[in-house]
Amino acid sequence: MLATRGDHVPTGSGWAHEVKWDGMRVLVEHAGGRLRVWSRNENDVSVSFPELQDLAPLLPEGTVLDGEVVALGEGVPSFGALADRMHVRDATRARRLATTNPVTLLVFDVLRVAGDDLLARPLAERRQRLLALGLDDVAWQVPPQYADGPTLLAAAEEQGLEGIVSKRLAAAYHPGRRSRDWLKFPIRPTASYVVGGFRWETGSAHRLGALLVGEPGPDGLRYRGRVGSGVSGRAGVLLAELLEPLRTTTAPFADEVPRVDRAGTEWVEPQLVVDVQYLKLTTDGRLRQPAYRGVRRDLEAGDL
Repeated sequence: MLATRGDHVPTGSGWAHEVKWDGMRVLVEHAGGRLRVWSRNENDVSVSFPELQDLAPLLPEGTVLDGEVVALGEGVPSFGALADRMHVRDATRARRLATTNPVTLLVFDVLRVAGDDLLARPLAERRQRLLALGLDDVAWQVPPQYADGPTLLAAAEEQGLEGIVSKRLAAAYHPGRRSRDWLKFPIRPTASYVVGGFRWETGSAHRLGALLVGEPGPDGLRYRGRVGSGVSGRAGVLLAELLEPLRTTTAPFADEVPRVDRAGTEWVEPQLVVDVQYLKLTTDGRLRQPAYRGVRRDLEAGDL
């Protein structure tokens, strides 16, 4: 179940409010004696997060949790830190990173407990079933809900968090559906875009300087802007490795890229999805003050 962008934070006893976490949405399933972690596009990413396997003995067989994997290295979720974990497919390296850069599973819903399907039950009931599981550890927690949404939004902004989500307590759970029973209020929006090209740093042919990103639409990939902030250092090295095999001679954008942006650009096949944080969209659909946040291996271009 996915949240819809809200225009005002709802009030009243029919709603509960939670912090919006800057992480990777996952489903965690305990079935057949195994704990499996699934990404939003139904990829098995269990090997990436070995520290979550200790959760298995605490969950009844046939339990499915919905939550977010976050990296809380300095107490505040960092998608950049999480990016070092979510792409790892080598079990030995994943175990090593679990020690140096651990993740936490923040569980905010439960879809099934011991085979009992809870999808049609109201959120208030599902929440009680979730709390009864007693998930309270450094590697997994049930984050609190709050009654006062506007105050929570103000507190989230003060603490530099991503935003809040408001949820209707009487709502059932609708898998895969974007619903107004869940409303999201990002403080500084973050969205996923497809990389269509990149530029090297001025004076360098080895250090990445910027990404050219677009948004898929009915007529193809629409250009949304050039993202330079956040792509230096380790992030730039990772991006260069991922983009090198995708290089092509043809621009993948359906509309015209401004000359100032396309000068010196290396075009790539539109396959890599990245998260970009921005202030707002301009009237012509360009990202204002964009900053790269991380690669989304859990999403494909078609998901956008």
